[in-house]
Amino acid sequence: MFTHEKFKAYQLAIQYWKQTITLLEQLPSGNAALKEQLKRAAASISLNIAEGTGRVNSKDRKRFYSIARGSVLECAAITDLIREIDPSLEGEVLDSKERLRSIANILSSVLLR
Repeated sequence: MFTHEKFKAYQLAIQYWKQTITLLEQLPSGNAALKEQLKRAAASISLNIAEGTGRVNSKDRKRFYSIARGSVLECAAITDLIREIDPSLEGEVLDSKERLRSIANILSSVLLR
């Protein structure tokens, strides 16, 4: 097992990725650009957490965690847009944002150390 796989924020990010794919399948057609943006931002969370965990230097590690946190916030904003596009996805959006909030909290606590 790699070190990043033990990090709770990474585990949540992978769960969020799976949740995102399911959410995107429910989004009405005509939103390809938004779907692609969310897929990229969601992937960026776990990828930057993994890369940051692999950094030996604390400053480098925090830089990647900061980028991951920015992607978390981007995903939260995109899910707000999705809720506006299709209000019937409210439940999925709220579940998604709760997981994002957990990831952001973990990353914020690491960044403040």
